[in-house]
Amino acid sequence: MSNPSLLILPGDGIGPEVMAEVRKIIDWFADRRDLVFDVSEDLVGGCSYDKHGTPLTDEVMAKAQSVDAVLLGAVGGPAYDDLDFSVKPERGLLRLRKEMDLFANLRPAQCFDALADFSSLKRDIVAGLDIMIVRELTSGSYFGEPRGIFEENGERVGINTQRYTESEIDRVARAAFDLARKRDKRVCSMEKANVMESGILWREVVQAVHDADYPDVELTHMYADNGGMQLVRNPKQFDVIVTDNLFGDLLSDVAAMLTGSLGMLPSASLGAPMDNGRPKALYEPVHGSAPDIAGEGKANPIACILSFAMALRYSFDKGDEAARLEGAVEQVLADGVRSADLMQAEGGKPASTSEMGDAIIAALENSL
Repeated sequence: MSNPSLLILPGDGIGPEVMAEVRKIIDWFADRRDLVFDVSEDLVGGCSYDKHGTPLTDEVMAKAQSVDAVLLGAVGGPAYDDLDFSVKPERGLLRLRKEMDLFANLRPAQCFDALADFSSLKRDIVAGLDIMIVRELTSGSYFGEPRGIFEENGERVGINTQRYTESEIDRVARAAFDLARKRDKRVCSMEKANVMESGILWREVVQAVHDADYPDVELTHMYADNGGMQLVRNPKQFDVIVTDNLFGDLLSDVAAMLTGSLGMLPSASLGAPMDNGRPKALYEPVHGSAPDIAGEGKANPIACILSFAMALRYSFDKGDEAARLEGAVEQVLADGVRSADLMQAEGGKPASTSEMGDAIIAALENSL
């Protein structure tokens, strides 16, 4: 059988730096665990615009469609702020999500015990936190039509349309319920059914899917604004949260900061199964390109490394190896190894990006 294929798109800013640490870990799994990937690498975002005049070429889009999984670093930066909206770096990422039909974005918010004091909330509120937010990713107000900036009655009007079909809601609800069955069997669906017709439809469809096929999973509904408050007040009340594209974007960033640093958080964007049974998939850290520290060796590679762990679990059915990698990260943090974003106020010398990666590889060695 051929090796599973992985397309790496490091992107902009700190993307290449954190991805270099993932490449070392991929090599470790090949050498020490006989888990070999056919890895290719290409451009996305600002670096693609610089070379090709577009944030994503048709050739790279075709590659992304053909591989078993895509691993992306980060895109964007102030150098591209004045570009036309159609060619901004982020459009490359949105095109990947849309054309690969990656409708379910999985964003875990897990607080490692060693970092419980890094959250802006009290330790007892966040210690042991383990939430999974499932965000619908290919519809809603980011893609709905009509959209644009228009002239109306002598002034400009910005329009974005919140639009959902029953089938779009149905499939992301099923993704959430399936995940919940492997966790604590609890789903909270969040929308704004009190003021939005799309929210009314969302609630009706999620409830119907639950009643028909997932009666073993506990389902609750919550308005998204209350959901944001509850994530700060009592986050451990949640197991799996399912919500739409816009609210998911906002709520997952709220949940991210419960853990203390965006540099810790991975994500997975999954689509329908391919012919080989693997889902279309793109994995990426939650953090941005952080151009202010790019090239300085200060970036925390853990979010990108944990994104690869998610790929091991969800694309390659290697949950045991994913747990091995996650355990190595947890051990490194417990040992007190810290990148700059994880340093406490009392100071100390932070570990560089490469030193963090090397420490995780050493912990992987100790796991054998």
